Amino acid sequence: MIGQALADNRLVGAVVIVAHRGEICFQIADGWADREAQKSMSLNTLFRLASVSKPIVSAAAMALIRQGRLFLDCPVDALLTDFRPTLANGETATITVRQLLSHTAGLGYRFLESDAQGPYAQAGVSDGMDNATQSLSENLRRLASVPLLYTPGTAWCYSLAIDVLGAVIEQVCGLRLDQAVKSLVTEPLRMEDSGFYTLQPERLATPYVSDHPQPHILAENESVSPFEESVGIPYSLHRILNAEAFPSGGAGMVSNAPDLLRFFEALRQGGEPIISSSLIDEMGRDQTSGALLPNAPGFGFGLGFSVLRDPDEAASPESVGTWRWGGAYGHSWFVDRQRELTVVALTNTLYEGMSGQFVSDLRDAVYASLFSGNNL
Repeated sequence: MIGQALADNRLVGAVVIVAHRGEICFQIADGWADREAQKSMSLNTLFRLASVSKPIVSAAAMALIRQGRLFLDCPVDALLTDFRPTLANGETATITVRQLLSHTAGLGYRFLESDAQGPYAQAGVSDGMDNATQSLSENLRRLASVPLLYTPGTAWCYSLAIDVLGAVIEQVCGLRLDQAVKSLVTEPLRMEDSGFYTLQPERLATPYVSDHPQPHILAENESVSPFEESVGIPYSLHRILNAEAFPSGGAGMVSNAPDLLRFFEALRQGGEPIISSSLIDEMGRDQTSGALLPNAPGFGFGLGFSVLRDPDEAASPESVGTWRWGGAYGHSWFVDRQRELTVVALTNTLYEGMSGQFVSDLRDAVYASLFSGNNL
């Protein structure tokens, strides 16, 4: 299946690792990390993560909750006294840490606006993947100047909530987010190639954009829309090399497949040494009160990732409760705790590797390979 995606020029390169019952049962690095330079993909190739950053930063918040330094239902303005967005009618609104983690806070994303001069654009809000020069606190000030999309807790919208959560983590730890995440998550889990910037550009996969007859190289500041009727994401390839760029909790990390497998396997097995098993269970509980996720039938959302509510509605062989999400540079991952299964798939082709045919084909190939028809 992976070879076919490469042969069809739907992907340029991919690294896929499958773990079952705690053991790696399949891993491959195939295709090109840089097609023009004829540089092959390797297991240790580094990738810009985009939204694969979100579960890692969410886990950092959950680690603080385990330590008793943060609370799920704590009002955010108790920690970020300058972050006080209001409703459209001017009324004040209370946002909690839980609502940030579950994207039920009333916030949105600039790239999801249908108008290039939408409210977030006019306010100069950064989605965390462009070459913005403002600080995290300044970006949050701009974000708070735009009215909330809805009363917190009453709906679901994918959003900059994890960037706000990053500022919460900074406030609690007294550290910049990159240092806090290192202390709380990546260092305890020995994720040595994971962070908010890299000093090893030669290890980075070159990003490509789905195109015909083959994907084209993503240009600096090129804007590509992941969905119809949205203005798209302006990508800065240089951002991940800039240690001074503000650390975006929702989109700013870099890592490789072995590190991510280690992370998701730690969560699947109960969260030690960073998170307790009861908090892992809470992360995997649908927090949306039945709200529908756009373009994701059958899924709800937990604390840091989507949660499968109805396999039939999703037309998926995954178990109820399976965790899943992706990343705009071309990534997908899922964890099926019932089947003791973790899959990490990093590609350098957006958006095929995040939301194209490859994602469902990979899922179906994994289940067909590991489980008999009677168990699907």
